[in-house]
Amino acid sequence: MTTPIAEFEVAVGPRRLGGSLAVPEAAQGSIIFAHGSGSSRFSQHNRFVAAALRERRLATLLMDLLSEEEAEDRRNVFDIPLLAGRVVEAIDWAAAEPLLCELPIGLFGASTGAAAALVAAVERPQKVKAIVSRGGRPDLASHALEHVRAPTLLIVGGLDFDVLNLNRIAARRLRDARLDVVLGATHLFEETGTLEQVAALAAEWLAEKLAPRDRSERLE
Repeated sequence: MTTPIAEFEVAVGPRRLGGSLAVPEAAQGSIIFAHGSGSSRFSQHNRFVAAALRERRLATLLMDLLSEEEAEDRRNVFDIPLLAGRVVEAIDWAAAEPLLCELPIGLFGASTGAAAALVAAVERPQKVKAIVSRGGRPDLASHALEHVRAPTLLIVGGLDFDVLNLNRIAARRLRDARLDVVLGATHLFEETGTLEQVAALAAEWLAEKLAPRDRSERLE
């Protein structure tokens, strides 16, 4: 049986950046997507992953981290502090949004968006409970890596050699991280079945890390 999903177009944060919010019935968590390399909330790759997350009762927020004018300047795509600041604004927005405010928050970052997500998690350590990076550049988070508290899953294509090496180094610097390699995949996971693997790995990780604690744990 298909889970009922409420879908909205929203304006996120003080800059009212465009966002697509989808909330499944009885949602167990909310996932904010941090796009990278000039992508937007219309990224087909991230929308595919978001659909898989909603099947696990996770709400998804896909949003633009840059305005149209900002996106025209290619330098902004690699401005990690700028992008991280927008992710922080999205976290704060979600924490105040009535549909999401009681849900634990996870972050899903791709490419440079992964670095932005990691930096944002350091800025909001009490709110971010889990992170997934898809073909990400966690190395661009620089000194923030050692301060990330949230358990982090790094997913990289086995044929994305340079990025894979960077993720191996980053994984050793993170407190709580796992690196999963999708064999036969290049950077964008365009090979048959590889994006499906990404979606399955991300959904399993986020659903587990954001799952409600049992009563005994809540009483401790």
